[in-house]
Parts: sequence; C-alpha cells; structure tokens
Amino acid sequence: MSATAEQIIDFMRGFTIETTPGQSKKLASYQEHLRPGCMVAVTFLPGSDYLDTVATAKRLREEGFVPAPHFAARSIESEAQFSDFVARCVGEAGVEQVVALAGAVDTPVGPYDSSMSLLDTGIFDKNGIKTIGVAGHPEGSPDISDSALQEAIDWKNAFHQRSDAQLYIATQFAFESAPIIAWDRALRASGNALPIHIGVPGLATLKSLLGHAKACGVGASMRILTKQAMNVAKLLTVNAPDQLVRELAHYSATDPDCGISSVHMYPLGGLKKSAAWSHAVVDGHFTLSAKGFDVTVPIT
Repeated sequence: MSATAEQIIDFMRGFTIETTPGQSKKLASYQEHLRPGCMVAVTFLPGSDYLDTVATAKRLREEGFVPAPHFAARSIESEAQFSDFVARCVGEAGVEQVVALAGAVDTPVGPYDSSMSLLDTGIFDKNGIKTIGVAGHPEGSPDISDSALQEAIDWKNAFHQRSDAQLYIATQFAFESAPIIAWDRALRASGNALPIHIGVPGLATLKSLLGHAKACGVGASMRILTKQAMNVAKLLTVNAPDQLVRELAHYSATDPDCGISSVHMYPLGGLKKSAAWSHAVVDGHFTLSAKGFDVTVPIT
C-alpha cells in the first residue's frame, strides 16, 4: 500500500457521524450501517422537542454507540429546560459527550444566545459531562464577524482551562481543503490549543449539497458546487469527498502542527451511503485517482 493510501486510512480512522431524531424513526437498526463504538452526534433542530434528541441518544447507547447530543442554545427555553435536557441525556442515555452550539435561530427563545452562555452556566460540568464540542467556522460565518469568531475561540480556550471537561472544535462542512488549512494555521498562530474535528460532507447529490450549503452559510467552497451545478445533469450526481479527504490527510500527515485530529461526516440525509463509504475507506477498499480516490466496493 502506498504512503498516500495509508495517510487516507489513518485520517478517516475513528470518523464520527451524525443523525437526526427523524432519521432514527426511519432506521430499523443503526447497527446495520455503523460499527460498535462509533460516536454519533444527535441533532437538536429548531422547533423540535428536545425529548426526541434524548430518545435518539438513548437508542444509540442501547445499540452500542457513543451518543453526543447537540445543545442548540437559542432553542432552549429556560434554565430549567436546559438542566432537564442535560440530566435526561446523562441519566437515560449515559451521555458523557455533547456538542454545544448557538443554533440556527435568529432570535433566542430563552436566556441563551450562544454556546458560551451554555458553558458558563456550569450545568455540563455539574452533570459530569467529560467532552464538549464547540463550534468552529473554517470559512467564516455570515452572521458573525471574523473578530467575533476569534474572540469566541479565545474564550473557549480559556474555558477549557477552568472546566473539568475536554473541549474540541467541531466545524461545519466545507468542500475545499485550502480554506480549512489556512484557517487551522491561523488558529494555531493565535494560540488555539483545542483539537479540531473537521466537518466533511458525505455522499449526497449536488442539489442536496447546494441546499445545505446555502442554509448553513458555507462560504468559499460554494464556488465549486455552483460551477458543477451549471450542468443540470450533475445535479443528480452523487458527490464523494475523496479529493478533500486526500488533501486533508496529506496535510495532517506532513504538518506536525496540524490541529485536525478527527473527521466528522455530515451525512446530509444519506447516512447509509455516507457510512458505507467511510467504512470502505477505513478498510482500504479504494484505488487512488489523479486527485482523489475511488472506492472499489458497492455503496448502496
């Protein structure tokens, strides 16, 4: 096996993925698609019931996975609700890892407007949460200035020093490696010490990817998708993130100061295919191509 192939396998090994409560209701078993011990984030979407997130986390734990529920600050109505949400995740699903986010709501429904406001309550620490993912934005955010984003990273690094939990940066997905690498190096220069779990878009049609990218404010990478979408036929083509993964794997393997420690797959509604593709890569079932690689087993 070539050094490049080994880099790719090492980079993808231990990948994490996410699911939604709605998706959970449609799947007979997560064990049909994921391997035991995989960390699976559980979304808490605007307008949804947090008890559905708890129930999904509980199911994942019972099926042998590590649930990491999302806590979307702007969708939490009160401190009492937040406390109940955390306590239920811990008590009913054995949760030790969470992801704290601001959430995709313009106006908070309660007292919290950011992940920092959740962290500052001490409720995660009081409930024994050991690992917390916090947001990072490799391509910036349409709603937050670059200076404010940097201040947030600085705050989260400082919080890490006074919390019992281990923090890491969980990023939105991107489609190009150059902005990610530049962002990681800039964070390193600014003093960031938190490991980065980089978001990678899973297998989805270009039409689906365009919709998600627009909704999530994904930045410079939209250029690639927009150009591809000019060909209507390609809207139905399933995207595979092989070039992105190959380039980031090379960066991780060759730069000893690289801050990226893990890959988080965004299935974008296609958990079955994204999980199958990811496992195939980890198992080495691929051949290198000019810029990326091609998986050599069927993805259904």
